[in-house]
Amino acid sequence: MPDESYETARELWEKYRVLTHELLKFVDASEIDTFIELVEQRGQIVDLLQALPADPYRAGAEWAALDAEIRPLEMQIQYKARAWLNRSRRQNAAVHSYDLTGASPLGGNLNRRY
Repeated sequence: MPDESYETARELWEKYRVLTHELLKFVDASEIDTFIELVEQRGQIVDLLQALPADPYRAGAEWAALDAEIRPLEMQIQYKARAWLNRSRRQNAAVHSYDLTGASPLGGNLNRRY
């Protein structure tokens, strides 16, 4: 029968797995605010995992299956998050290219109605 530290680690890794699936769902839907909140929650899970004196779960066969499931998902999340960030930067640059605050003062006079 597994001991308490094994069960604690298993529960934390299961929460990590669920949050990883949710991250992929929200990055696909471009729900970035929720995505960022989930990233923070997953970071808290990682902090709890690192605070464990030992992680006996990682030595078992269940870990190998979990690791094989999570790694490709994390790669997809990273790729999609980077793609969203690049797309957002391009859109932001396009919006700011129409910004006339740094343009010559003559443009302001041309836009006035007399």
